[in-house]
Amino acid sequence: MPEAPATTAGPVRMLDLAPEVEVLWDELAAAFERVMRSGQFVGGPEVAAFEAEAAAYLGTRHAVGVNSGTDALVIALRALDIGEGDEVITTPFSFFATAEAIASVGATPVFVDVEEGTFNLDPALVEVAITPRTKAILPVHLYGRPVDMDAVMDLAANHGLKVVEDCAQSFGASWRGRKTGTIGHAGAFSFYPTKNLGGFGDGGLVVTDDDEVARTARMLRDHGSERRYENVMIGYNSRLDALQAALLRVKLPRVDEWNERRRLAATRYGELLDGVPSIVTPEVTPEHVFHQYTVRVLGGRRDAVRERLARDGIATMVYYPLPQDRLPVFARLGGGCPVSDRLAQEVLSLPMGPLLAEETQARVAASLAAAVTDGR
Repeated sequence: MPEAPATTAGPVRMLDLAPEVEVLWDELAAAFERVMRSGQFVGGPEVAAFEAEAAAYLGTRHAVGVNSGTDALVIALRALDIGEGDEVITTPFSFFATAEAIASVGATPVFVDVEEGTFNLDPALVEVAITPRTKAILPVHLYGRPVDMDAVMDLAANHGLKVVEDCAQSFGASWRGRKTGTIGHAGAFSFYPTKNLGGFGDGGLVVTDDDEVARTARMLRDHGSERRYENVMIGYNSRLDALQAALLRVKLPRVDEWNERRRLAATRYGELLDGVPSIVTPEVTPEHVFHQYTVRVLGGRRDAVRERLARDGIATMVYYPLPQDRLPVFARLGGGCPVSDRLAQEVLSLPMGPLLAEETQARVAASLAAAVTDGR
C-alpha cells in the first residue's frame, strides 16, 4: 500500500481523512462507479456482500446493516425484547447515544462507574446494581479498548441477563481471541466517518449468532416487515445504503493493518510522553485498537493545557466533558459515579489515525510537554 504524504506544516487535525481517501482512491472510485451504474442504491447485492464479509471478518453468524450506530443499538435492544419497565446497566462515560438508545426503547439506563485505568465499565460494581427489573448489561468498548467481557458474561449468565456490546469505537478489537461484538448476545457498530472502519456518511451494523435476533433486526430495520407490505411490528426506516456498503467493502480488508498502525502510533506517543509530569498515558495492549489516544492531565489543568495546544495549532478533543448521568435529560436518575466525574475533568484525546506521521506526533508531544511544564 502506498504511503500518504506526511507533513508537519500547518494545523494538526484530530483525524485527517484525506490521506486515507488518496491511498484508496482508485478502488473507491471503482466501487462508486459500480453502484452508480447498477441503479440499485438501497439494499441489494452490495449490502448483502458487505454483511457477509463483515460477518466472516468478525466471526459471527449474522451481520445486519443499518443506517447508524445509534440505530444499531436501538434495534439490537429491541430484537432482544428489551423495553418498557426494564433496566439496562451501562457506563456513564460514553457518548449520549449509549443511554439514549436504552431510553428510546422505553427502558431505564442504570449507570455504573468505570475503572480508572481502562475508562470502561467496572464489572465489580455491576452486580451490586442488579435488581429484579434488570434485563441487560450494555458495556461500551471505549476508545477501542475492550471491556473485561469474561466478567460481564459471567454476571449475565449468573443472573439471566442479556448483553449488548456497544462497539462504535472498537471495530477489529479483540478480547481473548474473539472480536468485540461477537461475545455478547448482540453487538452494535458505527461506521461514522471517523471510526476505525469509517464510511462516507452514516452507517451501522448489528451482529449476533442468534438466528431469531437477526431475523427480528432485519425486520426492524425495514419498517417491521419481512415481506413488502406485510408489516408485523412497528419498525424503522434504517436500511444501509448500497453506496456506503460498497465503499466499506474497500476499507474492510485494511482494518487489521490500519489498527496495527494505530497501536504503533499509540506506542510512539507513550515513548514521547514518558516522564512528562502530570500526564497519564493509556496502556498499549494487543487488543486495543485506539480509536482515540486519550491521556489524563492531572492537577485540574486539562482545559488550560488544551488551550495552549490550540494556540500551537494542534486540535484535541474531550471525550466526554459530561458523563451521561450528569446530562440534564438524565438528571432525574441522579449521579453518583465519582471516577467518571473525575475522568471527565482530566481526559484529553490527541490526534490519532492510521496514517499519522511520526513528525506530527513529535510535534504534538512536544507541545503537550511544553504546555504542562510551562504552567507548573
